Formats: sequence, C-alpha cells, structure tokens
Amino acid sequence: LDDCATQRNLDERGREQARALGEAFRKHGVRVDRVLSSPVCRCLETARLMALGPVESSWALVPDSSPSTPVRLLELKEMVSAWRGPGTLVLVTHAYTVGPLIGILPSQAETVVLKPGSGSWAGVDLVGRIAAPE
Repeated sequence: LDDCATQRNLDERGREQARALGEAFRKHGVRVDRVLSSPVCRCLETARLMALGPVESSWALVPDSSPSTPVRLLELKEMVSAWRGPGTLVLVTHAYTVGPLIGILPSQAETVVLKPGSGSWAGVDLVGRIAAPE
C-alpha cells in the first residue's frame, strides 16, 4: 500500500466525482467533524479531494482478508455505532467493507448514509443511498 503506482487509482472522472461529492456536502450544510479513509490510495485521494477536513487513515476500512474472522468489520461496527458527533463522520471505504455492515453491496462510487440506531446487529440504520455525482 505504500506505492500508489502499484494500485488501481482514480481516473479524472473519479477525481471530478470526489470533488462534486464534497461540494454537495457543503451545499447542503452537512457539518463534518471527522473524515476516515481506507489506506488504499484511491480512497485517500477521494477523501482529500472531497475537502471536508483532515483525513485520517484506518485499517478498519479495509475488507477483512477472511470472512470467518471479521476483525476489521467488528472494529468498523464499533467505530460507527459509537459515533455521536456532534457532526458527521465520513468514511471513505470499499463496498466489500461496508456491505456486511448494512446488508447491501453499494455500487462503485455510491454514498450510503447511516445513522446510529438499533435496527440491525451493526447498531446503525441505513438512511439513504446517493448515486455517484455525474
């Protein structure tokens, strides 16, 4: 993960989508208090281009290597279900990371909106889904 040249990275369309998503957050007055990203280069770049605040890297946002030992998923579950703000926690991650948490597999570049709740084992409820900006 130290060398972005060996990874699948964002193309210009992906960069435009990241900037547009950040702009949508600002346009709608979404207060962001924390931005966490997978350490994968395309996620870090997405988070930085959204320009919502300082970006922290977290291994909890990388898919578990073995579904039978979901260590990272459990860490992510704890992180998300414990969030109480006061503002929004933004996670830039992968479909296979968040999918088991919410019971759906998001599309590429799709945003899912969650809130703390008791509607699932994960302690979060799915509020909405936002398609990638055009």
